Amino acid sequence: MIEVQHLSKIYGSTTAISDVDFSVEKGEILGFLGPNGAGKTTTMRILAGYIPATSGTARIAGYDVHEQSMDVRRSIGYLPENPPLYLEMTVEAFLHFVASIKGVPAGDRRKRADYVLERCQLLDKRKVLIRKLSKGYKQRVGIAQAIVHDPPVIILDEPTVGLDPKQIIEVRNLIKSLAGEHTIILSTHILPEVSITCDRATIINRGRIVASNLPANPAYSGGQNYAYELEISGDFAPIIPQLSKLEGVVNIDTNPDSGYVKITCTPHTNIGSHIAAIVVNANLGLQEMRRIRPTLEDLFLEVIGIEQLSGADGAIKHD
Repeated sequence: MIEVQHLSKIYGSTTAISDVDFSVEKGEILGFLGPNGAGKTTTMRILAGYIPATSGTARIAGYDVHEQSMDVRRSIGYLPENPPLYLEMTVEAFLHFVASIKGVPAGDRRKRADYVLERCQLLDKRKVLIRKLSKGYKQRVGIAQAIVHDPPVIILDEPTVGLDPKQIIEVRNLIKSLAGEHTIILSTHILPEVSITCDRATIINRGRIVASNLPANPAYSGGQNYAYELEISGDFAPIIPQLSKLEGVVNIDTNPDSGYVKITCTPHTNIGSHIAAIVVNANLGLQEMRRIRPTLEDLFLEVIGIEQLSGADGAIKHD
């Protein structure tokens, strides 16, 4: 549904993004993740037809962003970081106005406005002036205007920035509810945003894609190693060879002074009971044992660290 190939944007002597490649499948939510200033907003603006690319191509719903920009704009709903709202209009009047300028037939505008009011939980705010709404409700209005014309693709740029925890949860749930019916790309620098909301993640740093096709929830994807952390009382050195022979074990780190043992395993390895049995049978004290699952933060720090160490030409992909 979204295909981006070799996309670059240069402002004078400054390269905002360079050779950006990624894709989003129909009905999927892709998290476009990166630190502030990485090039996320520039990419979103190019996809939305707000600014042109210097080079490269992008296609949305089969339309070329540059050559068929009007078709692309009819095919997308766009929520920039600061929602484009007319503060002196009521929520309902604003949505009717947006529906008209987005080409919704006159006979369907009320139906579409009522639908998004209900979908975005705005029915009790329909007659309220937008300027009187909280930031969370304004964000909902921003999402409502993005979907009022029922576009196949939704582009969301930092949709939860500035919201309180309750509002963040509400907006996340709203975005998740749109999956399947719409293809969504969600730009953010907030790691939990992607883990909770998205299906996959692509990471951008310093204007370049440094990892693609990452699982948003790596602990359940089978893509990354697990680990067990133990605190053992007594001399555990004699059992290390026995632990290392367990199925799936790839590395063991120890600190004899503190009794710390970390056993790194292949994905979805489940050997906790075997580890505990070896420790207990050796008459050692198992003070604590916990299973460590990989997180998106682990992957993010890994690829950002690799990119920073290797320089701009060190982009990697996880396919």
